[in-house]
Amino acid sequence: MRIMIDTNIIVSALLFSSHYMNEMLRTIVEKHKLVLSSFVIDELLAVVQRKSPQKQDAVDRFLSRFPYEMVYTPKEIVPHLFHIRDEKDYPVLYTAMLEDVDILITNDKDFFDIQLERPEILTPQQFLEK
Repeated sequence: MRIMIDTNIIVSALLFSSHYMNEMLRTIVEKHKLVLSSFVIDELLAVVQRKSPQKQDAVDRFLSRFPYEMVYTPKEIVPHLFHIRDEKDYPVLYTAMLEDVDILITNDKDFFDIQLERPEILTPQQFLEK
């Protein structure tokens, strides 16, 4: 399966490392295909720079050592395919749909109100239980 992870998941994994998050990432990398969008990577770099600039090396290590497929988030996005409360989250789900990923993993509650056939939207816990 191709599995995309949201920015909040990477931030949690890098800045607040836990056995649980490490297990989720290990499972994705060993058994599936990790997909990262250009939007998520740009957002990750901005969040870490703003909140924990001393952790920039952890981001660099993650992005240079983890195997992943990078997909491009278009600058011109088709609007109104679905409704999401926070418009900044729209590009994440839009890219997941455009790239036909199987699962989007996030902790952002705004995604869970959206009913889609694909991608399946799961929390890290739901993913590991599956």
